[in-house]
Order: sequence, then structure tokens, then C-alpha cells
Amino acid sequence: MRRVWLALPAFLGVAAITAAIAVPAYLVPQLRVVPLDLDITSVASTQGPDGSAGDRYPATIFDRCSIRQSKARTLQANLTQQRRSVVVDPSDRRQATVQSAQTVKIDRTRDAAGKETEPSVGDVGAERECSDGLLSATIDRVSLNRKTSVPNGTVSSLQLEAAPEGVDVKDVSVDLPDRKGFQYKFGFNVKKRDYLYFDSNTRQDLPAKYVGEKTIDGVQTYEFVSEVPETDLSSLPNAQGEAALGTMLTQPASWWGISGRGISPKSSITMHRYASAKRHVWVEPKTGTVINGREEQHQYFQSPDQSEDTPAPVRDFRLDALKGTFQWSDQTIANQAAKAKDYDSQLKLGNLWLPIILGVIGVLLLALWAVLFWRTRRSEGGRGDDGGYPDDPYDGPDPDQDATRRDLGPVDDAPTAYVGNRSANPWERPTEQIPRVEDPPRADGFEPLSRETTQFERPDGPDSPRR
Repeated sequence: MRRVWLALPAFLGVAAITAAIAVPAYLVPQLRVVPLDLDITSVASTQGPDGSAGDRYPATIFDRCSIRQSKARTLQANLTQQRRSVVVDPSDRRQATVQSAQTVKIDRTRDAAGKETEPSVGDVGAERECSDGLLSATIDRVSLNRKTSVPNGTVSSLQLEAAPEGVDVKDVSVDLPDRKGFQYKFGFNVKKRDYLYFDSNTRQDLPAKYVGEKTIDGVQTYEFVSEVPETDLSSLPNAQGEAALGTMLTQPASWWGISGRGISPKSSITMHRYASAKRHVWVEPKTGTVINGREEQHQYFQSPDQSEDTPAPVRDFRLDALKGTFQWSDQTIANQAAKAKDYDSQLKLGNLWLPIILGVIGVLLLALWAVLFWRTRRSEGGRGDDGGYPDDPYDGPDPDQDATRRDLGPVDDAPTAYVGNRSANPWERPTEQIPRVEDPPRADGFEPLSRETTQFERPDGPDSPRR
């Protein structure tokens, strides 16, 4: 049992050092993946082009109710973009499927006459009115490689409308099989280089260029800028393979407000909805967490025919459908910064502090074992090779023996050396040292040898023959 307790510090020390080596090699890679409990909620509101939040109506939207009126109109508005991203099935240790529901709501509007309105949002499943406060809604689903955060193609779809009861969401969604860019989260260990970023409005991967660094809420971030080129949204079909609702609009020239030589007020003119954007994202490089975001959105109606055969008033016409800069709220930024700090702390714990702590504990335990082992060996070092002690009466000189030898006289001619009080051959001992013991008679009739004689004699005398 004593040996077990002595070996225990050595065992624990080796185990601690082994764990210190294994933690960065095994535990940290398990942490450096897209978490299956990922839950990101972002809220962004429109603000002025210069970043000011004092303007109550910093955005412009198309008045959908004007379709039934005599002339197209736009409204000044304040908009809020909300997005929540969570992990859904199919997800496992290799992939995480992110479902992100995004809405753009109208908080308040003001028309050309100065009339202000705060529209309400109708119930889910109810028929939408032109004055409804919900401007747009989509649900994006994408499966990501948990190690790289890159889409792996298992699930990649965009739901453009609500699915009625009994209707499969796949029937109201479009597949996006070639999707490759980041969107809700970048990969780990982000570098100062360009990456692909996916734009859901135009359904394409675009370069996100590194432009600099910035500290946000105590978190060092890299800023990336992605510019979305002008894209005809009517070319992006819905689930039925047709142009999505609101991406093509045909009205008389007078309704559009287009006039000029060769243009009749009643001439039908078809306009397509186009979109362009400039997106800024600030990413914490170690974890790939998006800390802040700003999007400069511009959607407008424009003639798809820009040839010389189209009258100039038609070619040059534009009507804003959505124009505004969406900036993440302070609360969203604070939440994302806290998540990035927490992720970073976990990585530092597994990659730095935990190995150091385990390594120090292991070294101390091995040092303790060495001290205990040395002390144990030292305490046993006073013992002889056979486990006896130096004061064993047979291991040291015997003063009685010396006195006996002096009484016997010189022993130089003795045939056998003495060891202590014992001779190597007991028959060579002096007779006076041999105790008298009466032996029982032998069965063969021989008399036992007398202990007092110093030489062999036959019972019948020295000249008797041997039997």
C-alpha cells in the first residue's frame, strides 16, 4: 500500500502533463466549430447617409397603394430590419443548418403632403393590404461545414412567401445549390484578405474586400466591404419559375410620370425592379463572429431596355422602391461583442491557460514524487543488503570470541577459519566448545560417538575391524 501511495503523485503528474498536451490538440478543435446552439438576433434601423440617427424619415419606399391611383408615389419612411438565425435539422458533428428569418418593417411614413402614418402589421396568414407595415419577409436556410463555416450544399434555399397550412415549405422556396460565401458567420482565424460573401437579395456570391481594422466595444475587428452590382430582380425566379411578385410592373406612361416626344400618356411601359448595395461587416478575426453591420440598400424601377431604340425619357427614368442605410443597433453590437469575447475566452482557456495550469500541476506532482522517492530510498539506505542492520550480532566483531581465541593460543595453524563464534566445519571446533548431549542408542547396535573424543573410534577399540 505504501508503494501505491508513493507512485500516485507520479501517475497523476504524468496524466496532467499528458492532458496539457492533449487539450490543445483535441479539445480546442472541438470548440473551433459552428456551435449547434447558435442563436443570433440582429436589429438594424435606417439612418441618414452620414450615419446620423436624428432624421425620423431617413429612407424612401415605394407606396404600394399608389398602384390603384392615378400616379406613382413614394413615401419617406423609417424602417427596421430584424433577423434571427438559429440552428435546425439536419445538423450533426460535421454540419450545422442555419435558418434565418428576416423581415423589413415600416415603423412610420410621411407623404409629400406631410401626413405621418404608423402602419400596423396584419396577422400571420391574413391577406396583406397595401398599407400593411410588413415590407418584405424571407426565410433563408443553409447547411454549413462546422469547421470552415462554408456552405456544403446539403441545404441551401430561400423561402419567398409564407407556406399555407398543408403546403410544404419546399414548394414556396427556391434552391441555391451553388452558394459558397459567408453570411451569418465567418470562419475561424480570419485573415486580412478578400472573402466571398453571399447577398440574399440578389442571390449571388460577391467579394468582401478587407479595408482595415477597428475596435468595437473592446473587440478588435476586421472591416470588409462588399459591393453588389446592379441586378435585375425579375431575373431571379420564384418557386414556380416565374418573376417574383413586385419585380415587374406595367403601367401607363402617365402613371409613371413619363412624357416626351413619341410617348403617349396611355402607352404601357413595363419596368423591372433592380437592386444594388454596399455592405460593411466588422468581424472578430479569431472566432469569425460578425460584430457590426451596415447596408446601403438601393432598389428602383427602371426600364430593362437601355438600347438607343428606347426613348430617352424611358431609358433615363428611375423610381425608388427602397432606398436607405440599415445600421445595426447598439444592443445588437453589444450582444455580438459579448459572444465574441466568450468564444475567445473559451479558446484561450483551451489553447493557453488550461495547458499551462495542467502542465504546472504535472511538474509539481512529479517533483513531489521525486522528493518522496528520494526520502524513502534514504531511509532504507541504512539497511544492509539483506535487510538487516549494522548492529546484527553476526555482522560485527565479537569480543567474547577474541577472548576465547586468546585462551586457546595461536590459531595460525588452524585448518579452518572462524567466523564469529562459528567454524566453517563444526568438527573442527575445540571440544570444550561443543555442548554435551546424550544421544539415544542407535538401532544398529552402534554406540554413538562420545562428544568428548576428538577422533573417530570404533566401539570395539581402535583395532576392531569395520562392520
